[in-house]
Amino acid sequence: MPKARARFVCQSCGHSQPRWEGRCPGCGEWNTFVETMVDTKRKSRGRTQPTHGQVPRLRDISPDGFTRIPIPIEEFNRVMGGGIIPGSVTLVAGDPGIGKSTLLLQISGLLAENSDPVLYVSGEESAQQIKMRAERLGIEGTNLYVLAETNLDSILEHLEQLKPRMAVIDSIQAVHLDGLTSSAGSISQVRECAATTLRLAKSIQVPVFIVGHVTKKGSIAGPRVLEHIVDTVLYLEGERFHSYRLLRGVKNRFGSTNEVGVFEMCEMGLREISNPSQVFLAGRETDAPGSAIAVTLEGTRPILVEIQALTSRTSFGLPRRTANGVDFNRLLLLIAVLSKRVGMGLSNQDVFANVVGGLRVNEPAADLALAIAIASSYRNRPVAPDLALVGEIGLSGELRAVGQIEKRLMEASKLGFGRCLLPRGVGQKRLPKVEGIQLIPVRSVAEALDVALVK
Repeated sequence: MPKARARFVCQSCGHSQPRWEGRCPGCGEWNTFVETMVDTKRKSRGRTQPTHGQVPRLRDISPDGFTRIPIPIEEFNRVMGGGIIPGSVTLVAGDPGIGKSTLLLQISGLLAENSDPVLYVSGEESAQQIKMRAERLGIEGTNLYVLAETNLDSILEHLEQLKPRMAVIDSIQAVHLDGLTSSAGSISQVRECAATTLRLAKSIQVPVFIVGHVTKKGSIAGPRVLEHIVDTVLYLEGERFHSYRLLRGVKNRFGSTNEVGVFEMCEMGLREISNPSQVFLAGRETDAPGSAIAVTLEGTRPILVEIQALTSRTSFGLPRRTANGVDFNRLLLLIAVLSKRVGMGLSNQDVFANVVGGLRVNEPAADLALAIAIASSYRNRPVAPDLALVGEIGLSGELRAVGQIEKRLMEASKLGFGRCLLPRGVGQKRLPKVEGIQLIPVRSVAEALDVALVK
């Protein structure tokens, strides 16, 4: 194999030199040098003559080798698009302590129950720590191999020799290549380690999962370098002090990114939730003011969530606005619409909004439920217990249509809601009839308040 050496390459103009400098002498930009592995093998100066028929046509390419490996966790299969593709590299990211290592260890244990081996590499924990976690999760690990190593060259040698059914590297920021002088976790190390792992995974057709750290802002560490290299990017989201977790795909070269998996963190690890709407609505008080049910959409899955709001007279000159699980700017917008278009005196009221279960709802279709919950708390009148709410609110107080209304209505009907308040612009003639639920179209938020609040 040709030897490689480390060089510093400017990301702006491509200028290369053996040492790092703050300013590039080629283009004059600052802080653009990144350490890169450069092949020292001299390239031929002559042109290579193309061979006739060397480049295959699309119709002649065989799709063999892309048979998915199913996993006995249906929520994970949903996000991955039906299973794992051999030779693919998947990045799993999330906040510390959210459950990334637990989820991947559970998947490794399930696949290792068959005759094929599975390799779990940890650069942050010892083999004894992984053994203790596996015992807590009830994983026997007959064919699960554990390697506590941070040298990527050694890891890839074991991977090539073992050729497991699946491999996990936890985490990519903890491993390093000896050819680079920078420390583990730097941009150059992360990029080269991910690219080297990707090349080997595709050459031996072994799917590899790598764990990625996130920054304080919640983005993957390493300025989006990893996201461009890998095939699939998954985010494990959720509040650390709540038990529910959402596995969301933001990139998938082999499937859709519109799916989401719902899990619950329990004593035996992450447990999949097949009916999240029923779980999130458990313990709901139907006669309490300030509570409304929104029919949201997570990917292609409709989920009913409870949105709560509380208004109280402020003790200070400037009223407080607190949003937990909803967008803060969206909350301010809806408060302004209720004050201007409905005539509610919210200028001297503290307003608190919360999504039950630690979920985060960013969809505009939850606007109507949030506005109704605020009005219900302000007027101290509960929302009808059999009423589900769907609709986006405009600045003039009108209700606008939302997408995939049929799925939302079927989910609401399945959970026993007899009525659904939705924008009139959707049009009942365009909607298929959903058994067991009555559609109530309205034009404005003021008209919706007259229907939703119990008198």
